[in-house]
Amino acid sequence: MADTKVIVIPEGKICDYIDGKFRNDTPEEYVRQTVEKRLVNEHKYFPEQIRVEYTLQLGSRKPRADIVIFESKDTAQTQENIKIIIECKKETVDARNAKDGVEQLKSYMSACPNCEWGMWTNGRQKEVFRKYVNDKGQIDFMDYNDIPSADGNLEDINRPSRASLKNAYDDNLLFTFKTCHNHIYVNDGMQKQPAFFELLKVIFCKIEDERNIPKPLEFYATSEERSNPDGQLTVKKRISKIFERVKNKKKYRLIFDTNDEIKLSPRSLAYIVSELQKYSLLHTNIDIKGKAYEEIVGANLRGDRGEFFTPRNVMKMVVEMINPQVDEKVLDSSCGTGGFLVTAMTHVMSQLERDFAKELGVPRDKWDSDAENAFQDRVSDMAKVNYFGFDINPDLVKATKMNMVMNNDGSGNILQNNSLLPPHEWTEDFRTSLAESLGIDKSSIRNHSTIGFFDVIVTNPPFGSKIPIKDKDILEQFDLAHVWENDKDSNTWKMTDRLQSSVPPEILFVERCTQLLVPGGRMGIVLPDNILGAPGLGYIREWLIKNHRIIASVDLHVDTFQPRNGTQTSVLFLQKKTKEQKDAEEKSGTMADYNIFMAMVDKVGHDKRGNPIFKRDKEGNEILVPDTSSVLVLGKTGDGSRTVAHEQKRKVEDDQTSDVPPIFAEWKKREGLSW
Repeated sequence: MADTKVIVIPEGKICDYIDGKFRNDTPEEYVRQTVEKRLVNEHKYFPEQIRVEYTLQLGSRKPRADIVIFESKDTAQTQENIKIIIECKKETVDARNAKDGVEQLKSYMSACPNCEWGMWTNGRQKEVFRKYVNDKGQIDFMDYNDIPSADGNLEDINRPSRASLKNAYDDNLLFTFKTCHNHIYVNDGMQKQPAFFELLKVIFCKIEDERNIPKPLEFYATSEERSNPDGQLTVKKRISKIFERVKNKKKYRLIFDTNDEIKLSPRSLAYIVSELQKYSLLHTNIDIKGKAYEEIVGANLRGDRGEFFTPRNVMKMVVEMINPQVDEKVLDSSCGTGGFLVTAMTHVMSQLERDFAKELGVPRDKWDSDAENAFQDRVSDMAKVNYFGFDINPDLVKATKMNMVMNNDGSGNILQNNSLLPPHEWTEDFRTSLAESLGIDKSSIRNHSTIGFFDVIVTNPPFGSKIPIKDKDILEQFDLAHVWENDKDSNTWKMTDRLQSSVPPEILFVERCTQLLVPGGRMGIVLPDNILGAPGLGYIREWLIKNHRIIASVDLHVDTFQPRNGTQTSVLFLQKKTKEQKDAEEKSGTMADYNIFMAMVDKVGHDKRGNPIFKRDKEGNEILVPDTSSVLVLGKTGDGSRTVAHEQKRKVEDDQTSDVPPIFAEWKKREGLSW
């Protein structure tokens, strides 16, 4: 950052996305900034067309509209030339609010003679209106799906084509998911979990429709359909036909029953379809999809079994360090929402893309449709063969399948199972599915000594003293469930024949993951720090050293899992020793000598309340730097193409997780580790 121009942000302020002015950092401002980014990046308006906090003349009053958009960047920016008005409120303000609701927006639109469009949003609700003059010569308003984009094409608002589908940007997909879920929760009288699964069905329909190439898109609801009962029924019939196709696909039969149906009211379904239809869920950036999806899953399906989902930045760090390869089998034995698996698959897809581009001799942006389809087939084949997820919670299994479907269809090997049960007690369905996917005889899955199937494991097992394992049949599979005695003279531990009365699940998961690895396989596992440091748990550390090469330990900040859990954790990276390595050490009576990579992550990008933390200067002020990831365009050249004429700026999250993998990669080279 030595050559980067840095701008200091005053305390409690943010830098406006459109005009660069400092504004108060409030919940309402968060909503407005998200809308502003959508106007530029999705709707393709020039920032020069947009004004923020624009003063209107309403009789003797002079209120300020949150956002106004003019016909073009060259139009005189007077009240008469306003085309669109947008009002943004914080989440707690309802659309029916007498002072700050949609009636305020309509009064602003009425005062602007050429304003045809208006939008009101609080981040959870969104209302769009088109102004017209009715048969009585009075100003009236029609509900619409969305405001028009810069090109003014209204057909795409009502029925998007494949070419017009947009990739979601920043937090807009999260906003949309929240809006849809909230609509179901409020208007259909469903509790959070049922509301989530109804939304899940609609998302499946959306993805199925996008995959149904080359047929025209059927996932849509026009503004007219949305606004009347007959139209709403038409939408429900149309989407129900797509859902029938979804249910009839073999890979979805463990998610939906054959007699399952969409239980939403026609009115709610039409609204949700209209909100989702403009986006391409298949092609939106995986990080944006993952953040939106995993946040809404976590808000609605989080259980009481020590389930604290891993932050995305930590998952990315772990996957980059463990570095799964194209032909390796990857498992998350406590898959939760599927974040680790999607992150691992994304990492390998990048390798696959580079190899495929080299094979074709053509970069990705020059591939034709045949090459793109061939690549997607390779990705899908890889996902079906090499990616596995287990979870005891059937709702989370469904949620993980959905996450994998949104990210190149690796849903086939996400299975419900209590990973700690003795293998002979695994259900028949689970053993059959696992054996088929691995290409083995299921009769070979006999006990804890015969389940070493996976090259890489990345996982965050449930942990906590509130959910101990007491079942004798489970405990007797594990060395670490026995009582160990310490010889103080030699400072060594010896396992006895006696079982402990109860054991925290994370201890058993360490050993189960080792059992699931092939010899030489490696894992990255999130664990509470007491396993690595508590004096009474020294036997665990001795067992770890005997059975693994300890590759690395990364100490995470105490706020990593906040705001829901303040347990101090680390990520432990282990490589399972082969039988030959263990025999050689036992014969020589000495352990192999090697170095261990150690790191401490002091900053994880958020505080204990979950609020983002940004880098500051020496005086403690937040800073802005140029945003190279966002191309903001303001003008046109003579041939009509857009040109970059404005430098967008962004805050920098204070997060050290991205610093660790490149340092580890250099260390790994010096140590001669080939993976």
